[in-house]
Amino acid sequence: MGLYVETRIRADLDELWARTQDPARHQRWDLRFTEIDPLPRAEGEPQRFRYATRVLPFLTVAGTGVSAGEKERPDGTRTSALRFASPDPLSLLAEGSGYWRYVPDTDGVRFLTGYDYRPRWGAFGALADRLLFRPLMGWATAWSFDRLRLWLERGITPERALVNWLAELAVRATVLTVCCVGLDPAAFVLAFGPLAPAVAFLCPLLLLLAISLALFKEPLSCTPAARRCLRTPPMRVCAPRLLRTLETP
Repeated sequence: MGLYVETRIRADLDELWARTQDPARHQRWDLRFTEIDPLPRAEGEPQRFRYATRVLPFLTVAGTGVSAGEKERPDGTRTSALRFASPDPLSLLAEGSGYWRYVPDTDGVRFLTGYDYRPRWGAFGALADRLLFRPLMGWATAWSFDRLRLWLERGITPERALVNWLAELAVRATVLTVCCVGLDPAAFVLAFGPLAPAVAFLCPLLLLLAISLALFKEPLSCTPAARRCLRTPPMRVCAPRLLRTLETP
């Protein structure tokens, strides 16, 4: 699989399963989907669904998918697999597949995913995917996994987690703007007047320290952060056999 994300969630396995397998709850925490609507199915068939993603305020791309899960496995783990495709010519993702694995241990559940997809738009699409879209998808997956973790571990709803993230982002942006303006000599003299020569060496150092904190400080514990997730598999991983039983929708 081309993309891999893993997190550890200190929560009950059944509750984690419910919040990831129920489409209504899944779309609340997963940044990659705006809507997930299950489609009617016959008894014993894999679950088919329709998904939509709002790329821009005025642009939404949609597609369909099929998924199946193994809730009871001999080793105590659980697996969910899916295939998806989008006929929308505006969607960079033509088709793809992926899986979720739930691995319980003494400290909670290792929740991990691996997935890959085929981009459209020819050579331009392949280049855009490599330089921009694929890194963005990896970040969005990891950010969403940490958002789910906060929901399960601390009771911070996905909606509240998004507000926390936006508020912290705004504070960091404000600090950066103020500090960059403060580094301008004219603004420095205007702010301190006759005291400017006395603080000429100290103030720039403090401003640079503030800029470093705004850029690199660990996010607050109530704010979702992609950096908390593992983005490289600790060992060679293979897609589950369940994935081979699903046809591309």
